[in-house]
Amino acid sequence: MAISIEQKIGNLLQKKGLKLCLAESCTGGLIANKITNIPGSSEYFVSGIVAYSYEAKEKLLGVKKQTLMDHGAVSRETVLEMAAGARNCMIPFFALDQLVGVSVSGIAGPGGGMPEKPVGLVWIGLSTPTGNWAYQFIGTGNRIQNKRYSARKALLLLVKYLEGYEKPND
Repeated sequence: MAISIEQKIGNLLQKKGLKLCLAESCTGGLIANKITNIPGSSEYFVSGIVAYSYEAKEKLLGVKKQTLMDHGAVSRETVLEMAAGARNCMIPFFALDQLVGVSVSGIAGPGGGMPEKPVGLVWIGLSTPTGNWAYQFIGTGNRIQNKRYSARKALLLLVKYLEGYEKPND
């Protein structure tokens, strides 16, 4: 019987002695929900912050106001700061080299899109002890489908990182 991607993530995090921190925007906690559906996830999942507004991204995750002004919430720069911020929130409790941060920000739809940032656009950030990366994807479904697509892509990138790919999109 095949294990789920969430189970695989849990197994890999435990094997590597890592803890997961999430910063979600457009997915609204969907990734955290998927991770915590696995019994025993409290062993490796430490936090999930849903920061939907600019103010929440700034105050809870430490995203710079200038980053949001210059690039917007749905950008490479913002998800990198969100993922790092998710890790930094846990520094009082864990060593930074134990933490992996995953962030997601996008335009789920049906409105909110622009020519340079269409509905379905999502940026996913990964902040790890070995590096920081950001990835862009475009979903083509409705709002719920785009949220699910974004969550799935984030989980797949996390698995690739945990499996040892130097850059998770390789």
